[in-house]
Amino acid sequence: MAAKPIILVVDDDLNILAVLEARLSSIDYQVVTATGGEEALEVLKSRPVDMMITDVKMPGMGGMDLFSAAQHVRPGLPVMFLTAYGTIPDAVKALKAGAVDYLTKPFNGKDLIAKVQDVLKKSSPRPALDSLPPIHEALSGGKSPAMRELYDLIDRIARSDVNVLLLGESGVGKERVARLLHQRGPRREHPFTVVDCGSTPSGLLESELFGHVRGAFTHAIKDKKGLIEAADKGTLFLDEIGNISQDMQMRLLRFLEDRKIRRIGDLREIPVNCRVIAATNSDLPQDVATGNFREDLYYRLRVVTLKIPPLRERREDIPVLAQHFVEQFCKGENIPLVKLPPETIKWLSEYPWPGNVRELKNALEAGAVLCRDGILRKSDLHLSGLPDSVEKGAAAVASTSALSLEESERNAILRALQQAGYVQKDAATLLGISRRAIHYKIKKYGIEFAGKRSVAADDPD
Repeated sequence: MAAKPIILVVDDDLNILAVLEARLSSIDYQVVTATGGEEALEVLKSRPVDMMITDVKMPGMGGMDLFSAAQHVRPGLPVMFLTAYGTIPDAVKALKAGAVDYLTKPFNGKDLIAKVQDVLKKSSPRPALDSLPPIHEALSGGKSPAMRELYDLIDRIARSDVNVLLLGESGVGKERVARLLHQRGPRREHPFTVVDCGSTPSGLLESELFGHVRGAFTHAIKDKKGLIEAADKGTLFLDEIGNISQDMQMRLLRFLEDRKIRRIGDLREIPVNCRVIAATNSDLPQDVATGNFREDLYYRLRVVTLKIPPLRERREDIPVLAQHFVEQFCKGENIPLVKLPPETIKWLSEYPWPGNVRELKNALEAGAVLCRDGILRKSDLHLSGLPDSVEKGAAAVASTSALSLEESERNAILRALQQAGYVQKDAATLLGISRRAIHYKIKKYGIEFAGKRSVAADDPD
């Protein structure tokens, strides 16, 4: 039986959301709602969506900005706008930019359904396995021996349904590998659900994972489906699994053993059938040895283990990655292609990149914006201007084979903070992580700001 189309509806008006959800659900569509642009982008990153319907005017990220960002996250996604009569010019502008249609408020329910059905008929189906790009292209290229071995393992493991543990430093691309395993696996037509265990406070993680029923605690005004339940028939990706508490380890172990969950405050058990992929940048065997991580959970998660090499161990891939990221960014921003001269490529290849592929990508995108005459030079990357002590510390990262994953991550965070003038939100942007995540990691590694900006002054929202 064909999977039901999944429609993401975005509007800051809860009444409009309720009406849209009721109308679309009545013709057997799966409806996912979001009250703003940022929330909608998180949905697009975590699960398959066949179409998005969004309001034009919303607080914070408006409909047009969301449309632009969504094209980077999910290229080709059909987007329809809801607009008041005063913002029709904005909707027309969106159509010229690639949106499929728009609907004026107040809208007629039959018109809504007719337009949605027409869009879904014209949109292409989800790609079959044989039409997906080769694995090396999906991982932005790279032909080093370490990556060729990784491609082969991904190809073989994806076809099975076993649990997988991904190991690697921050920024190496663990989530991208997890998505590849899902897209090439037997569950690819079902949700890929991401849980960020590193940035979700422990007090909220249980509700996020297992859900709750109305009245289970203060502010639980309605039943909420947890992310494990949302991953039913699909893949559950547990990022930074090494950060969960002992209590959550026990609950997760119980789920992995019997494949049933119980929402907070509920008595009934709900069966869930999903593949589990976990990832961490910590040394789990060491955590097991010290009693910080359950041994039985560790072996449940690591049926198969994939280690993703850091960028400094595959320097021959850097020129290919650099060219790919620059071309991708220039095309996405609709700007002339920026050139990478040989001296820039040489410098990129020699730099230690403690932030790995994520740091390389962010640095090149910033350089493409700041460079002059369409030529990206070393000085445009804002990496060469680091204090000598930091560059020496970064060079030590490349030369110290015994360096732990934690030390490498701490070094990357320190360097990003120094580049950002000790403003946490700016450092988080450089590293490609959330403000909550960098705040958590600063406390985890005991990073102090002696004489600099205080941690408390830049707490995440």
